[in-house]
Amino acid sequence: MGLLCVLLGGSSGRLFTLSWGQIAQFAVYRHKIRMIGFAQRFCASETSSGEYFTPSTEKYRDLQGFFVKRLKETYHRFSNIPDFSVICGHNYDYFTQNDGIHRILKKGRKPVSERLLDIEETLGEDETQRRRFQWTVQRMRLSPREKHLAASLTCSRGNNMRFVVVRLEGRNPPSTQHVVATLERVFSFEWATDDVLFYTTLEGLRSRAVFRLDVTSSRNRITCVYEEADPDMFVEVALSRDRQILSINCSSSSKSEVLLCDVKNSRLEPVVVQPRQRDLLFFLEHWKRRLIILANTGPGQEYQVLQAPVSEPSMPSWVPLFVPDPGTVIKDMEVIGDHCVLIAAAPTNELILIVVPLTHPKEAYVVQLPSWVCSIETKKAGLAYEQQNVLEFLISSPVHPPVSYRLHPDKKLLLSGRDDSRTKKQDKYFTTRLEACSRDGTLVPVTLLHTVPVKSLRNAPLLVHVYGAYGRDLNMDFCPEKRLLLDHGWALAYCHIRGGGERGLSWHRQACVEGKLKAVEDLHACLHHLFSSGVSAPSLTALTAHSAGAVPVGALCNRDPHMVQAVLLQAPFLDVLGSMENLELSLTLDDRDEWGDAVRHRQVLASYCPLNNIITQRYPSMLLTAYSGDPRIPLAGVLKYTHLLKKAVHTHMSSKPKPEREPAPNIVLNIQPGANHLGPEDYEQMLTEEALKLAFLYTELGLDRPHKRKR
Repeated sequence: MGLLCVLLGGSSGRLFTLSWGQIAQFAVYRHKIRMIGFAQRFCASETSSGEYFTPSTEKYRDLQGFFVKRLKETYHRFSNIPDFSVICGHNYDYFTQNDGIHRILKKGRKPVSERLLDIEETLGEDETQRRRFQWTVQRMRLSPREKHLAASLTCSRGNNMRFVVVRLEGRNPPSTQHVVATLERVFSFEWATDDVLFYTTLEGLRSRAVFRLDVTSSRNRITCVYEEADPDMFVEVALSRDRQILSINCSSSSKSEVLLCDVKNSRLEPVVVQPRQRDLLFFLEHWKRRLIILANTGPGQEYQVLQAPVSEPSMPSWVPLFVPDPGTVIKDMEVIGDHCVLIAAAPTNELILIVVPLTHPKEAYVVQLPSWVCSIETKKAGLAYEQQNVLEFLISSPVHPPVSYRLHPDKKLLLSGRDDSRTKKQDKYFTTRLEACSRDGTLVPVTLLHTVPVKSLRNAPLLVHVYGAYGRDLNMDFCPEKRLLLDHGWALAYCHIRGGGERGLSWHRQACVEGKLKAVEDLHACLHHLFSSGVSAPSLTALTAHSAGAVPVGALCNRDPHMVQAVLLQAPFLDVLGSMENLELSLTLDDRDEWGDAVRHRQVLASYCPLNNIITQRYPSMLLTAYSGDPRIPLAGVLKYTHLLKKAVHTHMSSKPKPEREPAPNIVLNIQPGANHLGPEDYEQMLTEEALKLAFLYTELGLDRPHKRKR
């Protein structure tokens, strides 16, 4: 029941803030798929480019092949990093492999793997389809007494989804798989009892209904238990950590509503906690017949912790338990035994844990984490009879692989699963937290990752990451490609500009609609601060962004094109005005709170829209990667932006006498097949795409091919 999943997920964002989407992006190493031979599968759309442009990605091909090999080596190095993909039952441990779902008897003398689900057999695909598409087990849920296992499968191409329920009891013979239910487009799902499962489905980009599946020996029964009428709301189901309460979470960017089902009540009828109201966001957990609520009812409409009895759950019964100190921002909440554990960002932008004893909330205390931590992933609770007073979680950064930790809040004890030898290897990666002063005086956090002191970074190539939309934090999970760059002398900067969620809900509100230009000014300030601090230089700097992060990047390139040498954009949102004018697009109505109404705010939209402000000048070199079937980003906008950009640069170059012409930038549009907005799930396709980005960076920044470093 993550805060990001419940409050910010759904159709309100170009990029879903949902846990399964992020897992899909990193399925390569999380699910340890095979390191198989390189197959170059991509298409580049370069139609009528002028004489100043490379007609395809051919000029990067040789270096791209070199980086494919390096990336394979890097991913292999981190193929055994810890994750939470194993589900621990009472009798068995359940896990995934390439061919399906397996389990191992816990008390057996010899660990023998038993296959529960064969993906190929279940899907019934022929050999040609299996060669073309790769299916991945995305999510698993075990029923309370291990009677059934539910799992969702996703396809590497075509955005296909499949859902199955497998009977675990009475397998006769044990080697035979017993699929008792198969459904399509299931999104979130949770078991209420051993025979009752609640689930939602995706229709396009929307999830609006909750269904109940009763699994019986004679025939399965499906009934609709909730249907959402508000087109702005996105619906999910979640289970409390103690598995006593199942919640139906309805959320948008500006309001929330939660319905509860008591799993001990055989009728399982949903009851509304608090009717939705504008600007009220909340989610909840369960503790001893009380609701522990995280809601934006604190000072400045930021999050605080409250409680209410399950019997009287509405807002008049909410009693404050904990309010964070000024400048501290709550990111997520878990209830562990008799403690509420908050993941929070300190005023220094470092991640911390705050433990609030629910019996004595005034005795709350802070648990410090290593200063390099940029991301925390908590383990979902297991079955109800498992130990409930320990929080297991992984900490990581873009260049630090996940490390497992265990928090015992009742003992004020934090235990690490990392050995000393690994600790010494991590020490060579520095994390420096900076603040850049924006145009209006706001201090904008910047996280800098590097391997040498800051004073020695003047000649280092710099890759700057940015997002700044929908209240989302910039993704700072571990990424093998980033580790590879750092090992080859790069510095990495993450600019936490307004519009994101790094400094709380107000950080997002400041850069919505009329405030969108603040995000552009923040990015400019971050770059200026890095350069003035002795970090790199414009000729050695590249910007990278995904989806809506392309808006501040594109706007900056229109205003200050000489601040960077190259730009990487993936699934870029570039035609803001055109998209908000087109009411037929699936996200236009939902996105009005973020970007504005095309009629009322047309002048504001036009003032920063990357596509509408292209002018005749020299731009940085750009590699734009788009996906032909992406339902969130219209391909037409990316094509139009690329055409206008090439035309502007060509006109600029042609206006200068040949002796005065500087080298022209390369504008490369790489169109990939598929509908996955987050990038390819297929391992080989992902390698190809990432290798092209690295080849582009090294070529456009004029860097020599990197050599292997001695260990």
